[in-house]
Amino acid sequence: MRRSSHASRMTDQARDAGVTQLHKALSIYLMCGPDTPALAEAAVDGGADLLELGFPFSDPLADGPVVRRAGERALAQGMRTAACLDVLRQTRDRIAVPLIPMTYSSILEAYGWGRFAADARDAGATSLIVADLPAGERPELMRVQLVAPTSTDERLRLAAAQTDGWMYLVTVTGTTGGREGVSPALAGLAARSRAATDKPLYAGFGISTPEQARAAADLADGVVVGSRAVEVAEEGADALRRYVRTLRQALDS
Repeated sequence: MRRSSHASRMTDQARDAGVTQLHKALSIYLMCGPDTPALAEAAVDGGADLLELGFPFSDPLADGPVVRRAGERALAQGMRTAACLDVLRQTRDRIAVPLIPMTYSSILEAYGWGRFAADARDAGATSLIVADLPAGERPELMRVQLVAPTSTDERLRLAAAQTDGWMYLVTVTGTTGGREGVSPALAGLAARSRAATDKPLYAGFGISTPEQARAAADLADGVVVGSRAVEVAEEGADALRRYVRTLRQALDS
């Protein structure tokens, strides 16, 4: 998405997602598939403030085994880029919260960078996440930037300057997936990120339980839950709604 009034719109929508000291934002990741619009509606009913929709890729370097398997199933169901954009459009018709496609640069390269940004926006996307596109590359493509414990202070400042609305704190090195507890590296990453920006910070990767969500939210402005949400979504919309509600209750406690 190119730099335009969209940037301020993303900031407004991040704020609308509940980014205040009293209300911690909850982002839920779902893989695109035929059931995604209904699952997304259930997640919002459970208390999600924004949603990330995964566009499956055959070699997802950042994805752990749960999301990787979900991506393989989605590809087997025919979830190529055009089909994912249609899922995004159907989801937008059912919910009003920010929707953010999360994908990889090879997909945008094949589809066309500008074409993808325009088509995603037209389908209802609020912003983008491109997991393997570092800050500084394709600066014209407005997107949420990811930073990790290994990011230098210089890289943090660059990501903060270019991020669209909020910054994604990757709490661990490695792939997505559940962990025993919140990474001890999050505290330092959050502190360094706050020194670089006043934009909201959402922590993700390795957060799956209400207790972990609460602990991460003590350091950040919100949390992203992916692998466990994808697992629960396999049990259906009602199960996902109940699970998201437990996360929402933990964040509000």
